[in-house]
Amino acid sequence: MSRKIMILACALLVMLALVPLSVTAQTTATPKIKIGFVAGIVDPFYQVMELGINQAVADLGLTVVSQYPPAPWGPTSQTPILNAMIARGDLDYLIIAPTDKDQMVAPLQAAADAGIKVITVDTFLGDGDYIKGPVTFPLSYIGSDNAEGGRIAAEALAKALGEKGKVYVQNTTVGTSTTEQRGQGFKDGIAEYPNMQLVGMDYNLDDANTSAAQTAAVLQRAPDLGGIFGVNVFSATGASNAVINAGLGGQVQVVAFDATKDAIEKLRQGAISMVISQKPYDMGYLAVEFAMADHSGVSSLPRRVPTGYQVITAQNVDDPAVARFIYSVPGQ
Repeated sequence: MSRKIMILACALLVMLALVPLSVTAQTTATPKIKIGFVAGIVDPFYQVMELGINQAVADLGLTVVSQYPPAPWGPTSQTPILNAMIARGDLDYLIIAPTDKDQMVAPLQAAADAGIKVITVDTFLGDGDYIKGPVTFPLSYIGSDNAEGGRIAAEALAKALGEKGKVYVQNTTVGTSTTEQRGQGFKDGIAEYPNMQLVGMDYNLDDANTSAAQTAAVLQRAPDLGGIFGVNVFSATGASNAVINAGLGGQVQVVAFDATKDAIEKLRQGAISMVISQKPYDMGYLAVEFAMADHSGVSSLPRRVPTGYQVITAQNVDDPAVARFIYSVPGQ
């Protein structure tokens, strides 16, 4: 885990140690808590998050049930999985990446009403403010500062292009909290450079082939395009494939969000100039620790925990301290 997360984890352990003996005795007399994990979709990001969850469950002696919604990304795919989790009747906590900040409120409220405590990871409900915002029932939101991630991408492209030129954003799905923030963060970041122009933002619905087709069309109508920001795994994969197919690898700068093996391979080849890695393992591990702390009587858990980024470039990709943030799933 990152240093910041390790410090927070240690603080949680201290909190657990300070729980009154009566609460501890009661906890040890009750069955182990069972946690449900519902990912956003099948991709390396959530698979690495599941590794963090599984390790925390093993370390703390808990039980977890994990489910991945089928494609496409969205409430239509995720809600039936969630409903099945609720219907089990044996879950105490639910760790979930909501696929829509508004449409998933009611289904997750149903989980809370059924006595399942909700922790959101990666994505959030409402505006993500679980203290003063429109949605307050989740215990916490653990995930990246996605607006900051978008600004990091904007600054990187601006620097690579000498602070002038045209750029483009490959986005995913309207209503997804994280990618909306990344797109807006990028727009805000680019707006700080008067000689740079954002030529457009397309939505590929988490389909790399759609992303490639959309990017190819932009390359046709804007042959002087300088850079592209792919806001997630599918967006960056499709955009970089389109750039390679057009013979523009290394000429059109691509910033990829999420450190998949494909993104890292293209980074080494020069088709991608920078990869912004989130820390999904930390998100998963910490979410389980939060569930355990809450179950043990800790009442002062943070309602929002940003987990930070690692920027990966061709210059630092082989540094072990950096390479550990590549999304590596055993057997894949």
